[in-house]
Amino acid sequence: MPANPMPESQEGAAASADESGQRDVPEESVVSEEAVVPEEAVTPLIRGIAVLRELTEAGGTLSLSGLERATGLARSTVDRITATLARMDYVRFDGRDVHLSPRLMELGNAYLSALRLPALLAPHADALADELDESVSLAVADLDGIRFIHQATRRRAMSLSFRIGDLLPAERTAPGPLFATEWTDTDWQRWRHRRAADPRDLSFTAVPPRRYGADARDDETFARRTREASANGWSLDDQLIEPGLVAISVPVRAPGTDGRIACVASVVSHTSRHTAHHLRTTLLPRLRSAVETMERELRNTPPPESGPPPSDLARWTGASKQQLGREFIESLARGLTVLTAFGEGRPELTLTEVARATGLARATARRALITYDHLGLVAPTGRTFTLTPRVLSLGFPPLSRTSLPEIAQPHLADLTSRIHESTSLAVLSDAGEEIQYTARVATARVMSVNVTVGTRLPAYATALGRVLLADAPAGTTPDTADEGVLASVRSQGYALVDEELEEGLRSLAVPIRDRSGRVVAALNTAMHASRHTLRECVTDLLPELTTTATRIQTDLHTASRFTRVPVS
Repeated sequence: MPANPMPESQEGAAASADESGQRDVPEESVVSEEAVVPEEAVTPLIRGIAVLRELTEAGGTLSLSGLERATGLARSTVDRITATLARMDYVRFDGRDVHLSPRLMELGNAYLSALRLPALLAPHADALADELDESVSLAVADLDGIRFIHQATRRRAMSLSFRIGDLLPAERTAPGPLFATEWTDTDWQRWRHRRAADPRDLSFTAVPPRRYGADARDDETFARRTREASANGWSLDDQLIEPGLVAISVPVRAPGTDGRIACVASVVSHTSRHTAHHLRTTLLPRLRSAVETMERELRNTPPPESGPPPSDLARWTGASKQQLGREFIESLARGLTVLTAFGEGRPELTLTEVARATGLARATARRALITYDHLGLVAPTGRTFTLTPRVLSLGFPPLSRTSLPEIAQPHLADLTSRIHESTSLAVLSDAGEEIQYTARVATARVMSVNVTVGTRLPAYATALGRVLLADAPAGTTPDTADEGVLASVRSQGYALVDEELEEGLRSLAVPIRDRSGRVVAALNTAMHASRHTLRECVTDLLPELTTTATRIQTDLHTASRFTRVPVS
């Protein structure tokens, strides 16, 4: 990144010690350089970010030994970093494998909330995708690449596979030439340097690598496409990423910025449905109309009020350090909490505001921001800082495609290990007459409930079904359903079915709600009636199910803030 003095220099002239014993120095003496790690950068934070990025590039899962090889860190360091990330619920362990957890998406959510573009423009992109029956995406510039912030994807045999947060090289996309119309000479030099260092685009894992390295003709082609984009106000990708993929893009310009590009909207198709020429002649007018609506939305929507920042984060990290000791790297945990200080109504923060929002010492927050500036995750502008699109590189792409059963599975396993009974997740069929099991963890018993994922059962005869039917719209429940029973389920928040589906079978279920409060799934445990009395089901098992349902909902709400999470 370009060298920039750190903000709030007038506040930092007096030196002060942070928790590591290093001295604070005046901000004006601090300069960020891509190639040189600043003296005050937090090394554990740099290493923790490296671990998260390697997990992201690997699709969300790596073994501990794989992380050791990928990062070049000592095994003991990897163990401590992953233990700290697990304590934060950013990763989880499955044997010796490390998996990214949905909670990590709160970092990317902080960037997308501060950006505001997905919240304001995604409904218009979705409407355009429905109208055209083609995929529509929104992308922002990330140095000399583009990064997706929204995807409205059509389900087809040949469909778009890019995810929110994926990074693509500018020269192989339709949005790239549009963003390049705003590049400076320094930006073009950086792009040429990257092309020379990575001629096959091996560092861009979201796209197929080039079969052959780029040459001067490719460079001139991109320069020509940029000139054409500047003259036309749109740009075309005719199978530059891979054969068959075509796209057309139009810039969405930010209000009050002399026409600066806020993001780029694209319609993406396949040559079996549209040629590149047909995209331009047929779909471009509709895309331009949608972009005009998006720009009007940006002009007319007032800025949001600042939402509540995180609370007690410093206290939480201190308590975790006391509990876990050396295995918990407090400087890593505190550094990561700094990213969550940003959000809706908090797109730009001063150093003092970051410290106040997180409860961290000002010197601690400052060193984290110095580190993030070096890593390209924050950008200093005057006295304030903003998050950059690179924050999405921390786990967001693989996690953006997660489903509710995938979210629930580790929680079911934990619940089963605590109560020693089988647990399941189910959803209601479209007709509302059956439930379908979508996730399950069975316990080892001589006599157990014999169901598998995909099994369907009558909804009203099961505890799972009654929880789901209790939230169904009036008039949509099966004729066999007793409204009095469903009203009781709604009132008490759970369903307990005793030997109605099958003699000796007792089942207890609680709801799983989405961000709007609608019940989208149900969680249950089923057992032989001899193992738990009805009273024990309520006093002993219900609190465990409720706790697990809350944890699943927390992950679901985090994952679904800017992405669609399939419930089955």
